Amino acid sequence: MEEHTIVLIVGAGPAGLATAACLAQFSIPYVIMEREDCSASLWRNRAYDRLKLHLGKEFCELPHMSYPADAPTYIPKDQFVKYLDSYIERFDIQPKYNIAIKSCTYDEGKECWISLACDAVTSRVVMYKSKFLVVASGENSAANIPVIPGLHDFAGEAIHSSLYKSGTAYSGKNVLVVGCGNSGMEIAYDLATHGANTSIVVRSQVHVMTKEIIRFGMTLVQHTPVNAVDDLLVRMSKFLFGDLSKHGIVTPETGPLLLKEKTGRSAVTDVGTVGLIKKGTIKVLGNISKINGNVVEFEDKKESSFDIIVFATGYKSLANTWLKSMLNNDGLPKKEFPNHWKGANGLYCAGLARRGLAGIAIDAKNIANDILSSYDMHRC
Repeated sequence: MEEHTIVLIVGAGPAGLATAACLAQFSIPYVIMEREDCSASLWRNRAYDRLKLHLGKEFCELPHMSYPADAPTYIPKDQFVKYLDSYIERFDIQPKYNIAIKSCTYDEGKECWISLACDAVTSRVVMYKSKFLVVASGENSAANIPVIPGLHDFAGEAIHSSLYKSGTAYSGKNVLVVGCGNSGMEIAYDLATHGANTSIVVRSQVHVMTKEIIRFGMTLVQHTPVNAVDDLLVRMSKFLFGDLSKHGIVTPETGPLLLKEKTGRSAVTDVGTVGLIKKGTIKVLGNISKINGNVVEFEDKKESSFDIIVFATGYKSLANTWLKSMLNNDGLPKKEFPNHWKGANGLYCAGLARRGLAGIAIDAKNIANDILSSYDMHRC
């Protein structure tokens, strides 16, 4: 089969939905496809129960639609999903589900993108021809689990954080959380408060803040140089939490906002984990060297037995498996922010700059405006 459209959007997560809404504002025709059977599958199916947006709602809105007036400052996962459903309804977004993209190439002669996709339900291959192509398949396409000697023979249960829902089932178990980002720290807290004997591997330096400190910083940085704001945030964090290095948590030299800007690594917004670490309820451990049965050996030669390992080690993009231009080996844009979103020949990417929902909104507006500036109704 063959289908024609002006814009093809790959991915119906927040980035794809935001781009579709912005195009709809200009009455630009588009097709949006999604390999899963629903929109925003990460939020619906792969997020733990207690998750809330880590930033204030004013930094997490999609274009052209605010949260309800009575929405809390930090939106719970289920309420965010309802917001997305309302967004889809308001802008009449109609994703084609269970459609997996296989390849995208630009036809110089016809001046259009040729995209091959497979319908997972019917197994039909469909060819899409479009003047513009938007990669919005997300930074979190596939679970990332590090290679550890002996992991495949681990005698207990090893899962990625995308499969973790609640600590209810792990009471009394010895659980190791690998990763000290927001997911790892919050899952460790959830496990400990549900009675699990919890340890966490802290593999890298990390800023620990509160949601209020981060919100204050993101508001202040709109009017104050980032270095000055970062210095203030670090001072506030140290005043509140003290010296965390003696508990195994080392603060990076680069400030939290600048680090996010340069690397995409967010500060951890503490939900109570630090207090449990200080009490010894949650143990902090270093890098894993190998696993033998249910015994985990660490680089400092310490050993401990665990029933469950939860890998809060993030995700990776798979877009580079079907699109060879514009993206690097990690499936992220070769160009750095803020020039990351636009490629050649009508190619764009949305939501791949590690800037969260605020970055998605910026990308979607930029893309729609750029397409409008060169848009005509000639179909390829």
